[in-house]
Amino acid sequence: MNEHLERRKKLVSEMPKNSLAIIFGSNTQIRNGDVEFPFRQNSDFLYLIGFDEPNAVAIIESDDSGEFTIFCQDKDPSKEQWEGNRMGPSNCRKIGAKFGFPIEAFSEEISKFLINKERIYFQKNLNKILEDEVNKNITSLKKTTSRTNHFIPEEVHSIDLLLHEIRLIKTKEEIKTIKEACEISSAAHIRAMKNVCPKMYEYQLEAEYVHEFMKKGARNCAYPSIVGGGKNACILHYSDNKDLLMDGDLVLVDAGCEFNGYASDITRTFPVNGKFSRAQQAVYEIVLDANIECIKTVKKGLTPNETEKKAIEVITQGLIDLKILNGEINELIENGAYRDFYMHRVGHWMGMDVHDVGSYGKNGNWRKYLPGMITTIEPGIYFKEDLKNVPKEYLNIGIRIEDDVLVTEGDPEVLTSSVPKTIKDIEKLMSS
Repeated sequence: MNEHLERRKKLVSEMPKNSLAIIFGSNTQIRNGDVEFPFRQNSDFLYLIGFDEPNAVAIIESDDSGEFTIFCQDKDPSKEQWEGNRMGPSNCRKIGAKFGFPIEAFSEEISKFLINKERIYFQKNLNKILEDEVNKNITSLKKTTSRTNHFIPEEVHSIDLLLHEIRLIKTKEEIKTIKEACEISSAAHIRAMKNVCPKMYEYQLEAEYVHEFMKKGARNCAYPSIVGGGKNACILHYSDNKDLLMDGDLVLVDAGCEFNGYASDITRTFPVNGKFSRAQQAVYEIVLDANIECIKTVKKGLTPNETEKKAIEVITQGLIDLKILNGEINELIENGAYRDFYMHRVGHWMGMDVHDVGSYGKNGNWRKYLPGMITTIEPGIYFKEDLKNVPKEYLNIGIRIEDDVLVTEGDPEVLTSSVPKTIKDIEKLMSS
């Protein structure tokens, strides 16, 4: 609770006087028929409030030192019999709220919070129904307060800019949790390398990951796992995971768990039969070199753009060495000759969301890495079977190597370093 209070205090410190933040929680979503998708709380709401029930709203006022009011589902024994216990408004002090109301009262009560506020912040397009209620109340209050000494908000802002800047820098507690998520996911990747074999289905290998996640306390994946064998590894967001893994092919696995609301994100590419071919080795070493060199750039004072430039430089030179690209390296980079083989960026912020919030630039300039930021580093090379001027032995090879990296005051800390990524270490593990 103290951790969430400190986060709210940070938010309040960035809000002007006489302002109000309205934070919407997530609602349940129908999957099909009367079956719902597993509930996942809105990350911003979870970050500030730590409350994991659906259909809730929190209100934070600029002059309340991080205190908040919550609107949530009322106690209802008949529904709780089916759905589980609810906290209920009367128990809101358990999560640090000063007041609690049933969610049904939001439309009526919100007007009291809007009076004498100059501006409000909320998450636009997240809960259209409640957002409309806020706007309707503002319109109504304009009529009733026009000839009084009260005033109402004239400015409505998205809260993203304020809150997501705060979320970008992780606290010690957040880093601890993310490290645990990374440790669980690392163990899952090691398990998969040990258990993969030819004629296994991709979904069977995926099950090795899910088993390890759940065994170690992570009920959910941070994102749909990618398990692509052979040519499927060349599809960046491959999700079918239904084909046979064949002897002689590589398999690319991009999988990470979510632990206590925080993500991990790891990719490893390894041979189904435990042994890299000569062609696979040649491509793999380029990607590994890019991964290692890019990690070195994740330092205080440098920028994500410098990391990206390093990835492009190493990959382009590698493609020249393979005689797939011909020409002078600077010219090839300027012309984007690498894009047929490396078409995504080298990394992204990671935190509560696997592609976490926070901008990559400020005022038209690339922002600098700061301690507490966590980024992925995931260079790749993909030789789709329809590419021309690529030797046959390289076609259908797709390789990506991804680690999660913490920016510190000194050298970068690789949170996923326990997962083997050199050819020697992978082959040794897979033969054990």
